[in-house]
Amino acid sequence: MPELLLEIFSEEIPARMQVRAAEDLKRLVTDGLKAAGLAWTRADAYVTPRRLTLVIDGLPDHTPPLEEERKGPRADAPAKALAGFFRNFGVDAAKLEETFNKHVAPSGARGEVAEELVAKALREVGVKNVARQVPMAPGRRLDIAFERNGRWFGVEVKSRPTDKGSVIFAYICAEAQATSALLPDIVRDVLVKFPWPKSMRWGSSRFGWVRPIHNVLCIFGGEAIGLTVDSGSLLDSPDILAETNVSSIGRAPHRIKANNITYGHRFLAPAAIAVANFAEYQTKLRAAKVILDQAERRAIIDKATQEAAAKLGLSLRPDIGLLDEVTGLVEWPVVLTGAIDEQFMGVPQEVLITAMRTHQKYFALLDKAGKLSSKFLVISNMETPDNGKTIASGNERVLRPRLSDARFFWEQDKKTPLASRVAKLGERTFFEGLGTVADKVERVRELAKLFALHTKCDAALADRAALLCKADLVTEMVGEFPELQGVMGRYYALHDGEKPEVAQAIAEHYKPQGPDDSVPSAPISIAVALADKFDTLAGFFAIGEKPTGSKDPFALRRAGIGIIRLILDNKVRVMLWTMIQRAVVAYSKDAPNAGKEILDFIIDRLKVYLRDQGARHDLIAAATGRAEDDLVRLVARIEALADFLKSDDGANLLIAYRRAANILRIEEGKDSAKYGGDTDAGLFAAPEEKTLADAIAATEAQSSAARSSEDFAGAMAALAKLRAPIDAFFDKVTVNAEDAALRVNRLRLLSGIVKAMDRVADFAKVEG
Repeated sequence: MPELLLEIFSEEIPARMQVRAAEDLKRLVTDGLKAAGLAWTRADAYVTPRRLTLVIDGLPDHTPPLEEERKGPRADAPAKALAGFFRNFGVDAAKLEETFNKHVAPSGARGEVAEELVAKALREVGVKNVARQVPMAPGRRLDIAFERNGRWFGVEVKSRPTDKGSVIFAYICAEAQATSALLPDIVRDVLVKFPWPKSMRWGSSRFGWVRPIHNVLCIFGGEAIGLTVDSGSLLDSPDILAETNVSSIGRAPHRIKANNITYGHRFLAPAAIAVANFAEYQTKLRAAKVILDQAERRAIIDKATQEAAAKLGLSLRPDIGLLDEVTGLVEWPVVLTGAIDEQFMGVPQEVLITAMRTHQKYFALLDKAGKLSSKFLVISNMETPDNGKTIASGNERVLRPRLSDARFFWEQDKKTPLASRVAKLGERTFFEGLGTVADKVERVRELAKLFALHTKCDAALADRAALLCKADLVTEMVGEFPELQGVMGRYYALHDGEKPEVAQAIAEHYKPQGPDDSVPSAPISIAVALADKFDTLAGFFAIGEKPTGSKDPFALRRAGIGIIRLILDNKVRVMLWTMIQRAVVAYSKDAPNAGKEILDFIIDRLKVYLRDQGARHDLIAAATGRAEDDLVRLVARIEALADFLKSDDGANLLIAYRRAANILRIEEGKDSAKYGGDTDAGLFAAPEEKTLADAIAATEAQSSAARSSEDFAGAMAALAKLRAPIDAFFDKVTVNAEDAALRVNRLRLLSGIVKAMDRVADFAKVEG
């Protein structure tokens, strides 16, 4: 079956947009094919800095002919139902509903849907080329024909009597159409409507793309399709003509005409290349110094940099983000080695790494001790006769002024003590409505002293770290490299003679910043990190800036997960509700629901976190339903519950619990009563009743003692002792006895089973 090959060849596409653009190209073209009734077997998209490529295999030569009858709604159905039915024909349902309401409802003509009204409705919703009485099927003259996605559809609309009244039926017919005739409209529509985050126009064209397009290759079945994108000229606009006082006569619109031509590497093989299919296209591009597959380029760069580092006796500093970015900058990667001037090696290594990474896209190398080496790697897009020596030298030359600036900032910043910079934080707004950064610092200080009690650290040192934690925001270095906030604060604090643990807390208080980031373990660092994150959540929730759907502009979900990881990894015993209330009150905002919303938010984040760690969702629900806000204790309860249910006693006891709960629910529903009272020992008619009642009482006492000492495994073990008496009770005793008093007493026994188990966990939420 024929293959479709599409390439949009342009100036360099920004690396950050490439992966999404390839996905969008594949999605939009395949959606267009699907809408036209075309199927395919495989679709693959590729991207390099200068080209977006899509290859689709298994397309048919023609669309399949369509001939089917569809049953619709009742003829007197509401306009919304009629519109929904016609949406099957590619008609906008909302607009069609308006049309039916306007033309059909007032005339009372819903009993018979007149073809004239339907045709008028189709025209009103923007369906072009509407015709009537078109012969499109043998022996039929169809009421309406219209064109969608380059394909003609014929529709015969009739209403027929059925046992449910008069119902609309539509006979739909479409002739087979050549795929090559449909592709130009599909591809043209994708090019014109492509969703770039940012696009540009060039010349006088109305056409927009991320960068100027040089060529479009579009081949189907080995032949270039007749595709031309003609977007017109900006100078055709009357407003533009009036402003510029020029005529549009003779101004050619922007036209892109598809062909079977591509181009190789910009410098190494720029000549035009004619191709007939994807295999030839990929092979010839590689010969022209272009590696089309982004994953292959990434693997080549990764392997080559590792090997280059090993040859130097060094190791590559891991940097997945930089690897991804550099992959989007080159079509023919060549790894070269450069060197940092020794005069700059006294600057903190984080500064050097950031300067190389941010400004120059260089890979840093580390020595055996893990310290920054003076060597670095650069990925070139060129092969040269001197094996890249000139390119490497040029990169070293460009790097020097960058590092010279960094060294200047470092030396200047050290002249001003960090503590003296705190006052300037009052000139920086934290967020509109939440005061200045200095205000935030004061709130974090109070919270840090409270958390110091729970992390068992010196409250005075926690307060000092909180005071200084944001001071580096007003340094020259952090102004140039914002990603170094906290890191530079540590260096400046140590230079000023602050205690090492204070300096460490300044560096770590932003952590963890992601799922792979390390979690601070030093008590002062934990206290300040928790204080900062609680304050952030309290502030944004207080002013209603909460995460919604996929949007989280202030990284509050990350803050929530950070709190969870800090608490669980370090087993910090703290009551969330108490700390949340203290954080919210510090803002002096009238936000009565903020505290509860934050608690629910953190518990929801905990559920996500634990599921990612492999915990069962039902056990999480069973444990979090206990109004527990000590996360360490909550996780211990979940772990104990999981272990208990893996045992035979646990599995069988869960069955007994459900049996008791179901009987109780059914009988309480029948009687419109609750049977939660105490049992009457004088009414026990069978020894199994007394045995079960005694077991429940003993279990309650043992379980309560175990829970008080946070021995949740012991609490589960106490529950396990209920298994035998419950089994015996159900084997020997009839709950729904004829004697009413006896029946009520036995239902209360079942209630006792449920209560005893629910005090440990909400077993009703456990599945399986």
